[in-house]
Amino acid sequence: MPKMKTKSGAKKRFRVRPGGTVKRGQAFKRHILTKKTTKNKRHLRGAVNVNVADMGSIAKMLPMAGL
Repeated sequence: MPKMKTKSGAKKRFRVRPGGTVKRGQAFKRHILTKKTTKNKRHLRGAVNVNVADMGSIAKMLPMAGL
């Protein structure tokens, strides 16, 4: 039986919190920031949880995470 492998891109982008939720970074905060408002950039700070609808695909990408 072959080994189960973790998607290395998902490994870098997601962290599993102790409660079982998955933390992700915000999109749209990397470049072209001059045309975005200060309020918009402020609301993009910090990390947020992955939506419940996406947890199935996250669990497939991170098989060792115990999701």
